[in-house]
Amino acid sequence: MMLAEAARSRGMRVAVVGHIGETDETIAHSADTLDWVKLGQLGKIIKTLKHRGVDRALMAGTITKKRMFSNVMPDLKTLSMLGNFTVFHDDDILTTVADALSREGIEIVSSTLLLPELLAPAGILTQRKPDKTEQKDIEFGWRMVKEIGRLDIGQCVVVRRRTVLAVEAIEGTDEAIRRGGKLAVEKAVVVKASKPQQDLRFDVPTVGLQTVITMKEAGASVLAVEAGKTLLFDREEMMAFADSAKISIVAMS
Repeated sequence: MMLAEAARSRGMRVAVVGHIGETDETIAHSADTLDWVKLGQLGKIIKTLKHRGVDRALMAGTITKKRMFSNVMPDLKTLSMLGNFTVFHDDDILTTVADALSREGIEIVSSTLLLPELLAPAGILTQRKPDKTEQKDIEFGWRMVKEIGRLDIGQCVVVRRRTVLAVEAIEGTDEAIRRGGKLAVEKAVVVKASKPQQDLRFDVPTVGLQTVITMKEAGASVLAVEAGKTLLFDREEMMAFADSAKISIVAMS
C-alpha cells in the first residue's frame, strides 16, 4: 500500500494485480484499479496489465512460499515457463517472469524506486550496541548468509557463539528466528542480507516491526541487515520496540 500511495502522490495511475489469498484486500483504497489472479496465472497477469495500459510495473509484497506445493493453479503461459526449469530457485523464477513481461512491453522496475527512504542507512540504528561476542557472531553470520544466498537458499541465518542455529529456507524469516531462538535460548543473532547475485528489482530483503517482535519472543538480541539493500518497514515503531526490548539493530555496509 505504501508503494501504491507513493506512486499516486507522484501523479501516477496505479493498476494493481493482486494474488487471491496473499494480497491485502485493503490495497483497493490505494489503487485506481484492482484485478485478482490466482497463484501461477502469469498469462492472466500479462493480459490484465496490457488491458490496463501498463508499461512499467514493480513487484511488491510476498508470496507464502509453502503455497507453491499446494495452491498453484498454473495457466498455459506459466506451464510453458516452468518447463524450462530444472531447479526452482527464487531468482531464476522471478527473472524469467520479468523477462516474460518485458517481451510483452512491460518493464519491471526496482521495488525501491518509489520509497528510497525505506532503505536501511549504515550504522547502529538503536540505542543498544552489540557487545564483543555479538559482534563476532554478526561477522560470522554475515559470511554464512552470503554463502546461503549464493546458493539461493534464503536471506537469513540465526547464529550463537559462531554456530549456525537456523537457516532460512522456504518457511520465511520469522520461522527461522523462532527455530534458532529455541536452540540459542538467549542472545541469538539474526543476520539478513541480499544474495550476492540479488536483482534489486524484486525480492529485496525486508524487515519491520513484526521481525523484532518475533525476535523478542525468541530471545534474540541482535538484528544485522545490509545497508542500502534492506527495506525497513514501520521504522519508527520498529526502533522504539527494539529499544524497549534491548535489541540491537545494525546495518552493515
